[in-house]
Order: sequence, then C-alpha cells, then structure tokens
Amino acid sequence: MNLLITGITTQSSIAYAIAEEAMNQGHEVILTNPPGRAFSICERIAKRLPREPVAVLPMDVTDPEQIAATAKEVSEHWDHVDGLLHAIAYAPESALGGNFLNTEWEDVAKAIHISGYSLAALTVGMRDLLAKAPEGAGVVSLTFDASVAWPVYDWMGSAKAVLENSARYLARDLGPDGIRVNTVSAGPIKSLAGGSIPGFSQIADSWADNSPLGWDTKDTTVVAGPALFLMSPAARAVTGTVMHVDGGYHAMGAPLAPTPGPVSA
Repeated sequence: MNLLITGITTQSSIAYAIAEEAMNQGHEVILTNPPGRAFSICERIAKRLPREPVAVLPMDVTDPEQIAATAKEVSEHWDHVDGLLHAIAYAPESALGGNFLNTEWEDVAKAIHISGYSLAALTVGMRDLLAKAPEGAGVVSLTFDASVAWPVYDWMGSAKAVLENSARYLARDLGPDGIRVNTVSAGPIKSLAGGSIPGFSQIADSWADNSPLGWDTKDTTVVAGPALFLMSPAARAVTGTVMHVDGGYHAMGAPLAPTPGPVSA
C-alpha cells in the first residue's frame, strides 16, 4: 500500500508506531508535518524508522494552499494513495486542564480547526489520489472517545467530537469514490501529545485497573495493527465507525471489581 502518514512528533507517538509497522509489512510511506521546528523533528525521527520514507513533506493542515501543494508533491511519487493517517491534534493550554468555562473563542476555534476540521480539509485535499486506489482507500484518524466528558480534556474533547462526527459525514459523501473514513479511539498514551495536557495522569493512571485486558500507557504499537487494518482492503466494508483500541475500558459501565479467587469445593 501507498500510505500518507501525518503527525510524527517523537518516537513515542502513535503515528511513529504505525509508520514503523507499515514499513515492516512492506508498505511505502510518505510523512508530513507542519513547517518549522515540527518538520525538522519529523525529519530527524524519520531516520529511526526501519527504512527511508519515500518523502518527508512540510504541510500545515490549516492552510488549503499547503494541502494542495502536498497533494501535488505526493502525486509526483505515486499515482494513488491507499491509506491516509490523520494524526493531528492541538489545543492551546488555556483550552485544557480544567479551564473549560473560561476558554476564549479564539483558542477554542484553534483547537477545533486543527484537531477536528482538519480531517475534512486533508481528506478532501487528497480526494483525487485516494479515489484512484485500485481496491478503495482507507482514511484513519486518531481520537479519544468523544462520547463522554473526561477530566482535564475540556475543549480538546469537543474538538474530537467534531472529528468523529466529521468522519461519519466524510464516510457518507466519499463512499461512492471508494474512500472509507474511520477513527481509532486509543486508550491514553503518555506521548508528547498526551503529556502536554495538564493533569493527564488523572485519566491515564487508573486506565489499566479498569480495562479487562489491561493497558500500557507507553505501548503505542497496539494501535498500529488496527489502524493499518482500517487502511487496508481487508476493511473494505468498514466505514464511518469508531474502533476502540483501549483494553476494553470503553465497554465497562463501572470500575472493575477485584478478580475473584478460585472457588473452594
């Protein structure tokens, strides 16, 4: 598969784990990150991958001209894109950490634009390349269960709600082009993105205790397989869905009781 992967910030990021596993499976990969320091970091981190990406391109998803320019550059390497990973999220500090009631619209708008709306902007910008995928294309975005309110997550939670609902509408409108759009709701990962949220440990530290399968907040690799599945033809009839990769946490209605010991005769 030809896979366009955004959002590698560090080696601990979910996007890195997905790119690494994609290369291990023999797929071709192009990376993107915003211009400036973030792009320089991505270029450096890319050297740690199993092999050299086809390209590493600068792209700011809030700038339509940059999206168009990136699509053109991608088309110079490939005639189609089989999979697109949207691993892009940002909110100003004032929009996080328990400050929901006091956040100004300017900061809310920035969070929603980058973390929510950008999925539609990027997918539509790459539509022509995605529509040419011989077996249909899979767009995957990373979310954090937007069906509930979390401690400290605040306006990022609202942005993720925009993201998840946008994925459903994109699935509706792009299905005739053979383009599938899904989201992966992973459990909390102590990456650069997660660690930047004030009070993030309030969510992360008890996750394993309330997940039937347990949860390792440092293991990003568990997300790679499901994300690649959703980008692959194996998921050809899956679109508009949220796949939970969280150890089963989302399915529990209350904290887990201690596991009972063996029953004596």
